[in-house]
Amino acid sequence: MKKIIALIALAYRSISVLINRQLGTWQVLTRLFRSIWSDARHLQIIALTSLLTINFAVIDFGARMMASTFALAASLLTQVGCSRLTKIPVDLRSPLITGLSLSLLLRAEEPWMHAVGGVIAIGSKFVLRVDGKHIWNPAGFAIVVLLFTAHGVWISPGQWGASIWFASLVGFFAIMVLHAARRTDIAIYFFLSHAALLLARAVWLGDPWAIPLHQLQSGSLLIFTFFMISDPRTSPDSPLGRFLLAFAVAAVAYYLAFFIQLRPALYFALIALSPVTLLIDRVLPAPRFAWTASAHKGASR
Repeated sequence: MKKIIALIALAYRSISVLINRQLGTWQVLTRLFRSIWSDARHLQIIALTSLLTINFAVIDFGARMMASTFALAASLLTQVGCSRLTKIPVDLRSPLITGLSLSLLLRAEEPWMHAVGGVIAIGSKFVLRVDGKHIWNPAGFAIVVLLFTAHGVWISPGQWGASIWFASLVGFFAIMVLHAARRTDIAIYFFLSHAALLLARAVWLGDPWAIPLHQLQSGSLLIFTFFMISDPRTSPDSPLGRFLLAFAVAAVAYYLAFFIQLRPALYFALIALSPVTLLIDRVLPAPRFAWTASAHKGASR
């Protein structure tokens, strides 16, 4: 009898330990999920990192390990250095997004040019500001500066394949819809405006619809739509202002691409029109965006 009681007690203790471990694991996972969900930038980092991983492991988009390392390291170090100089808390989420975006979009003959891009991108956040608001999206600004000033630099055509493109479209859109921190409306306004102009051109010229549909299936277009023009820290505060900017960027990019024959038209259009956001915010005032309710008023994004 004593042996049976001892065996029962041992089994009870073993089960209790197992249950406590499972509960502890569940609590850790719950905290981790809440931490990730608390800020849309966490989801953006996961999405961009997944794409970069697919590039290295499955399908080659053109990104290179050394160039990506330079872009990420330069972005992170510049953020740390500028944060120390300006005496604001160091937040590495923004430079991670910038570095990953540069890795996926920027192409250069020399890998160290990605480091230059990272320094320009993050430095612009701290220097090029008006009333505490960024004027340009950091990665977009760096790309345009390098295109103007450096040789052997270009933008990735973003041919990811139809399946990955569609999965990315659904994933990026889900991030924006399910998380209030993103500007879902301006992404939709721009994508629909851009698509409408391409489809209208095809109808006007009598081209098959396969041409504009192929032009829309670009990975770089998705990153531009969901990570650049929709950047909450550089887009207008009001819904009407976001619509005006989105349509203007699509229209100017169309003109640059088909009348001026400028290949990276989207980026030039966005950088040229971004300062108009400051005017739009004055004419159409609305509450200023903040990543979290207690966000520090620094150069986090």
